[in-house]
Amino acid sequence: MLRYAAIDIGSNAVRLLIADISKHEEGFNFKKNTLIRVPLRLGDDAFLNHHISAKKVDDLLKTMSAFKNLMDVYGVTKYLACATSAMREAKNGAEIIKQVKKHADLDLEIIEGQREANIIYSNHIEENLDIKKSYLYIDVGGGSTELSVFVNREPIASKSFDIGTIRILDNQDKEETWEEMKNWVKDQTRDLKNLAGIGTGGNINKLFRMSEEKDGMPLPYLKLKTLFNNLNSHSLKERITIFGLNPDRADVIIPACEIFITLLKWTGIKQIYVPKVGMVDGIINLLIEENLTHSTYA
Repeated sequence: MLRYAAIDIGSNAVRLLIADISKHEEGFNFKKNTLIRVPLRLGDDAFLNHHISAKKVDDLLKTMSAFKNLMDVYGVTKYLACATSAMREAKNGAEIIKQVKKHADLDLEIIEGQREANIIYSNHIEENLDIKKSYLYIDVGGGSTELSVFVNREPIASKSFDIGTIRILDNQDKEETWEEMKNWVKDQTRDLKNLAGIGTGGNINKLFRMSEEKDGMPLPYLKLKTLFNNLNSHSLKERITIFGLNPDRADVIIPACEIFITLLKWTGIKQIYVPKVGMVDGIINLLIEENLTHSTYA
């Protein structure tokens, strides 16, 4: 069995996905074998101090060592480890990369917003899109929001904005960035008919499950708004006890709702599809494309 691994070092959580790769008539696909999520919250340090503290670096090194051990046990042959918004902003990011290499023997790459968007594209959600519709693809993370516009199943524009859930919780989101995002999204979608939304990220996945909509069906804007109002009317503690949310989800879900609702309102989008894929899935797909699709193995 061929196994690949994806590591996503985000601003809120760090994830490891180990996937089993299989060949079929039209190419390759993968099945999730093991997914581990560790809520390190690197963004709290990065956005407030532009420096990741010794304690968080230590926690990250322990996590990376554990991930490396698991990858060895599972017989992973290829991996890609990417760090996003928090590590982009931390002045000691380059030093942390060296420490991860030394302590865990893992190569870590700090990626720019555009590469992050490209990795998320690798999920090829456009293959399942309705050709008659245009789409605004919204990926909300802890430190940034990646937006892409699809017309005729092709991405025609994409941009990364420094607006994310941890950044908002820490009051590090800027008025001018919101304004820039508003202008960009209005310019890109102004002339598009039949515009629908696509949402990815842990928060929208959770909101979709809470909505009890059927898989494959879109989440209506009004239902998302109702969910938000309900969640927002409860305290953090109540969101944990009443809705069964993990503590590290119960706070970020509110700013995530705000980002999605704001973007849908600006564009007049009435429904959003939630394909339940994210950065780690994109990394696995990218590894398949780079290593198998054009190789002798194929």
